[in-house]
Amino acid sequence: MSRLCFSRKRRQNTSVKDRRCSRNYQSYRKIKPKLKTAPQFIIKDDKDFMSEKRRLIDYIKKTQELGEDYFHNKESDSFGRLSKTEWNNMFYKHLDHHLGQFGV
Repeated sequence: MSRLCFSRKRRQNTSVKDRRCSRNYQSYRKIKPKLKTAPQFIIKDDKDFMSEKRRLIDYIKKTQELGEDYFHNKESDSFGRLSKTEWNNMFYKHLDHHLGQFGV
């Protein structure tokens, strides 16, 4: 499986071989496009935190079970055909973005 840089502490204390991952993360965090949220993604009702947490964990587990080869050259609605590395980066950046919204 491709490497992910999950830990912020780990990103700060990277070895030479990890610097590329760290640099990619840092450059991603600096670029913040000013796009509006699509109306279908705006949450208008109350959600149960524990239920939503469980749902997220289940999605992550399902993605891991499918494995990286399942996603290789799959079509993204937004970005077209992506390699398994591109999917991996997108999953990480998307999850990091939303967790960052809540200070996680």
